[in-house]
Amino acid sequence: MEHLDYYEFLQISPNAEPATITRVYRFLAGRLHPDNPATGDAEQFRLLKEAYDVLSDPERRAKYDANYKKDAPQPEPLSTEIDFMDSLEGELNRRLAVLAVLYLRRRTNPFTPEVSLAEVERRLGFPREYLQFTTWYLWNKKFITQADNSDFTLTAAGVDFVEENRAHVPVLNKLLTDGSTQSAADGAAKKKALNPSRTPIVPVSGSAASEGTNKDGNE
Repeated sequence: MEHLDYYEFLQISPNAEPATITRVYRFLAGRLHPDNPATGDAEQFRLLKEAYDVLSDPERRAKYDANYKKDAPQPEPLSTEIDFMDSLEGELNRRLAVLAVLYLRRRTNPFTPEVSLAEVERRLGFPREYLQFTTWYLWNKKFITQADNSDFTLTAAGVDFVEENRAHVPVLNKLLTDGSTQSAADGAAKKKALNPSRTPIVPVSGSAASEGTNKDGNE
């Protein structure tokens, strides 16, 4: 395999700690080892060993990272595929996009799950001025937290929201995979997920309550 992306192969972040690299390697080694009759794969195991040998050695990893950062293509901003314009649909999409970016970071790099405001802005391809309401809402819903340095982190409630709604909100699923566009049906599901219906609480006045009692009594 030419120009193997070691981080992609191991399914870890380029910022992964050495302990994470070792843990993932051991897990995959058990699965891919040729002695495993169910999932063993000699070629995949060889590539796994190659990736681990480089990433587990600080000097070799530094050299690899220097070329990796230089050659790695920057992902297209999500705004090239998702409508983030200033409307209700755009706002709902911005909320889902922020949650997706933070979810992916937490999944791939659980020990450093923080995402800076600048990175959120870059990934969405949307000015931060238009993200203030979005992040305020998500923070008040307790889906995200924000540190003093403005870095965002997904909370357990945010993880639950993403995982519970991914299956029936296609745009959220797309944001977690390839960032493709949404369908019309997705719009309704998205609004329902982010704005769940609530049963209104109608206060009963004293006179109304009294009338109800009298009516019951008369009947």
